[in-house]
Amino acid sequence: MVVDFRRPRPHPEPVIIKGDCVEVVHTYKYLGVQLDDKLDWTANTDALCRKGQSRLYFLRRLASFNICKKLLQIFYQSVVASALLYAVVCWGGSLKKKDAARLDKLVRKAGSVVGTELDSLTSVAERRTLNRLLSIIDNPSHPLHSAISRQRSSFSDRLLSLSCSTDRLRRSKRPCVVQVTKE
Repeated sequence: MVVDFRRPRPHPEPVIIKGDCVEVVHTYKYLGVQLDDKLDWTANTDALCRKGQSRLYFLRRLASFNICKKLLQIFYQSVVASALLYAVVCWGGSLKKKDAARLDKLVRKAGSVVGTELDSLTSVAERRTLNRLLSIIDNPSHPLHSAISRQRSSFSDRLLSLSCSTDRLRRSKRPCVVQVTKE
């Protein structure tokens, strides 16, 4: 997979390893997450929607047998939500509104089957991301601990927000400059 944001996108030169030409693909499934060459999550959302619809079918079938609400909630959490929210920390923050709406619609449908309001995709993504961040901050042996700890404010102990600014007039191939600003 070649990730290149230049316009127009040049045709990549073939990569040859041990005499074999490596196939160039536009999407690739890695650890259950669909990655694409535009770093867009639509392919992953499509796969999650298909998986969610098939698991929602089984939830509806269980509900048709008049299973109690508590067991339906357990089934939702263990079978449906585990599939829909797998690796949400990775893709949840950069999802397009259209894709988030599709996944939220599945969650709402599951909630109507279960008979209770379920947490939206956005709220689950935010909560899990925050929990992951806090676990990194609390673990000094984590590889990202020092990088994140440097972003703490010396006054309030809150994390400083990062803002990315680029000089659009310069056509450099350097990554964007990251400036730390206080909230």
